[in-house]
Amino acid sequence: MALLNILRYPDPRLHTVAKPVEAVDDRIRQLVDDMLQTMYDAEGVGLAATQVDVHERVIVMDTTEQRDHPIVLVNPELVEKSAEMKVSEEGCLSVPQVYDKVERHARVKVRAMGRDGEWFEMECEGLAAVCVQHEMDHLMGRVFVEYLSLLKRDRIKTKMLKKSREEQRA
Repeated sequence: MALLNILRYPDPRLHTVAKPVEAVDDRIRQLVDDMLQTMYDAEGVGLAATQVDVHERVIVMDTTEQRDHPIVLVNPELVEKSAEMKVSEEGCLSVPQVYDKVERHARVKVRAMGRDGEWFEMECEGLAAVCVQHEMDHLMGRVFVEYLSLLKRDRIKTKMLKKSREEQRA
């Protein structure tokens, strides 16, 4: 397993729409393992392949407190969304130390393939529902800050660019 580099907003590669995975093979399983290690190392609850510059429809997540229940979603699709909406504070490994409120469906049902290549369905609510929707946005080339006002987005972009320049000088 290897730690992967997480792209940071406003990197234009974060806006790439991911392509479907043709087959869950050894390459995809290795990607999943590397993504899980990267997510756990970065103390995140979810990670989309887009965030590590692989533009295929793969998501890993673990919203448990014990951090011992990894979920793999290959070619995920939302098959049900609740009419009820909920506002939650979100953060993102691609936008470190930035948190803001985003409105999402309170419950969703997702259909995807697992690490074994078998299709399954999963109903989610709470943090898991937020995580699925957030990570699926990444696969569509969308970052959570795009739900915020233009003023907030510009401030975040400026902050992230400044931080990148400071890290490059260090």
